Amino acid sequence: MTAIAGKSARAGIIGLGYVGLPLAITIARSGFSVTGFDIDPEKITALDAGRSYIEAVPAEALAAETRAGRFRSTTDFTALSECDVVVICVPTPLTKQREPDMSYVVKTAEAIARTLRAGQLVVLESTTWPGTTDELVRPILERGGLRSGVDFFLGFSPEREDPGNRDFDTATIPKVVAGDGEAASALMQAFYGAVVKATVPVSSNATAEAVKLTENVFRAVNIALVNELKVLYEAMGIDIWEVVDAAKTKPFGYMPFYPGPGLGGHCIPIDPFYLTWKSREFELPTRFIELAGEINSAMPRHVVSQLAEALDIRLGKALSRSRILLIGLAYKKNVPDIRESPSLKLIELIEERKGSVDYHDPFVAEVPATREYMALKGRRSVDLDEQAVRGYDAVLISTDHDIVDYGALAQWSPLIVDTRNAFARRGIEGGNIVKA
Repeated sequence: MTAIAGKSARAGIIGLGYVGLPLAITIARSGFSVTGFDIDPEKITALDAGRSYIEAVPAEALAAETRAGRFRSTTDFTALSECDVVVICVPTPLTKQREPDMSYVVKTAEAIARTLRAGQLVVLESTTWPGTTDELVRPILERGGLRSGVDFFLGFSPEREDPGNRDFDTATIPKVVAGDGEAASALMQAFYGAVVKATVPVSSNATAEAVKLTENVFRAVNIALVNELKVLYEAMGIDIWEVVDAAKTKPFGYMPFYPGPGLGGHCIPIDPFYLTWKSREFELPTRFIELAGEINSAMPRHVVSQLAEALDIRLGKALSRSRILLIGLAYKKNVPDIRESPSLKLIELIEERKGSVDYHDPFVAEVPATREYMALKGRRSVDLDEQAVRGYDAVLISTDHDIVDYGALAQWSPLIVDTRNAFARRGIEGGNIVKA
């Protein structure tokens, strides 16, 4: 506690991705010394050269903390022994069977266990099922004979990053914290209280884990609801966007959610299924969550069907003989993050139906390697100019980046299928624009 209060404690952050790197720099900026750990040597090389690969961490912020000696990075996990606080920020994906893949957490816990020493505080930030910290991580750490709450301390604090959100960052988002016992809870509050604007203590690690899942289940279910309403209102000839815009003028009892081509990002498409998996242990159904997953997962196929129908009715052309330009590969606007992006599924579905598809994304120059879409690796964003656009039969708006010239697209393309209401929101009208 004294080392944390005096900021002489060294923090180790394992996993320098969208969560870990912003957290590491935030901790360093607050005055602690930080060592970042990652198994990817390319990340370490980039960081050593002062290059940030995460938009939320400007290169100048990285350089400032590195020059001050408060941040360094390595692939050498034996250096964990030097850290007083160790924070786990590794992926928690799903298997193809939609079950939790805890391999990253397990391997990381095993790496920590090899150098674990008395007095260390170990924190899990990866989103997971309630009980993971105490039931999975703690036994691994205790294999060497040290005991949680006695020799070392164990806590959970869910990440709350929102890529592209200019209003909040790691330091200003309230941090839910919990610990395995009173001593661990006190250490969690002291450490994160020195780093972020406000902490929100809860009674147990399992409760903190449930908080994160509840936040994402809430969004997934409400997005599924508005997606389902969109399909229904389309059949009725009603514009879902107009409905939502009018409904949100009610000053109480309503919160706007918007439809789209499917869910993206690491959290909302994945995290709710961690709770459905855990619920089986208690023989309790999670019907809302599972139905929301079915609805949201079906949206890319619905969009492609609408695209095919628009091509047939408007241009008299089959999708199998059409060239499509997809706008936006990232899962949300104004960010380069393609994790779980529905755009990838849209490309796959169009090509399954023998259509030809290219993409334009000002934030994603080339498709990186992904677990599910390796066939798309290496494809590059095409230029968005008049000659190029006129060479496509239709433009499909999947992600509505602000810097795209929608007025020009409306003039150049014979058919636009808009899943984000991008044109109407900008006051752009045209008989060639179809909402989907």
